[in-house]
Amino acid sequence: MLLGALALACLVGCNGQRGEAAPEEAQASVTLGPENVARVETRTLQSGPVVSGSLQARRAATLRAEVASPVLEMKAEQGQPVKRGALLARLDDVASQDQLLAARSAVRVAENALRVAEAEEERSGKLAKAGVITQRDFERAQLARHQVQAQLADAQSRLALAREQVGRTRVTAPFDGVVSERQANAGDVVQPGSPLLTVVDPRSLELDASVPAEYAGRISVGTPVDFRLPGGAEQTFSGKIERINPAVDPSTGQVRIYVTIPNVEQSLLVGLFAQGRVASEAREAAALPLKAVDLRTTPPSVLRVRDGKVERVSVTLGLRDEVAQQIEVRSGLQAGDVVVLGSAKELAEGTRVELTQAPPQQQGQGPVTPAPR
Repeated sequence: MLLGALALACLVGCNGQRGEAAPEEAQASVTLGPENVARVETRTLQSGPVVSGSLQARRAATLRAEVASPVLEMKAEQGQPVKRGALLARLDDVASQDQLLAARSAVRVAENALRVAEAEEERSGKLAKAGVITQRDFERAQLARHQVQAQLADAQSRLALAREQVGRTRVTAPFDGVVSERQANAGDVVQPGSPLLTVVDPRSLELDASVPAEYAGRISVGTPVDFRLPGGAEQTFSGKIERINPAVDPSTGQVRIYVTIPNVEQSLLVGLFAQGRVASEAREAAALPLKAVDLRTTPPSVLRVRDGKVERVSVTLGLRDEVAQQIEVRSGLQAGDVVVLGSAKELAEGTRVELTQAPPQQQGQGPVTPAPR
């Protein structure tokens, strides 16, 4: 009986201790920083086919050797800005200069021969009129002058070709840009067609992409395209469709589009991989970040902070903006509601929370009046 009484007393005491601890656990709260919460806001959402690819310069030129010759000097390095007409490389022009001198001499000889032939033709004409020589002799003088004229034209053509050949030993920039590659060095012996330098104009980029054929009727030249760089945080940039291929690729069922992207500040680099979306549909709507939505539940739900506690709310979703990573909320929430993100999504419903500071406004949005608490 004593043992039974002691056991009963111990059980009552333990239950009493647990009963006192329960209120303390209920009062404990979780602190959430600004990175774990977001506010539902009204913003412009856009939707359309997703496009991706590497950014390329709209203007790019690979400068190649036009003559077989050793490289005397390379005057440009990778990453160096250049102006149109600037000398970038110089090839050995000794042989070309010799040909130029020979061509100039040939022109002078032909010019002198032409003056002699013209004078002889003039004298023969006067003698033929006086009957001193026959008409046949006069025609021979005319023929000699024509032959010398042809020789002069040939010499002048060779001179122009020699000058052009000398010019081919000097490689100049075709437009204002930046040297992106240098494929030769001083001392290299190059052949016609050998690459020397690549110059690009980074102020305007282009993306060659494809969209499903069913979107062809909803896009046109000038349709905006929004991009985001992977790992580029919230930074986005925009371009416009410049050209649309009129034919559908039979193997993929997609249409080729060509998007131009201004890059005046040169914040984007040629060759970067970018993912974007053709804005074929847009509207103003209440939106929240995609990462706040729990798609494992049916219907989808979010955790909302209300009266210092988290509560699970079912939501009806609408337009999805893949570039901005936002989604329309048609019902279940209203502008100003605070929802949790990231690891905080695993909190149990009813958990008490404290916010270290108000959720930051989304980029490009004005102030929003919070819902009544």
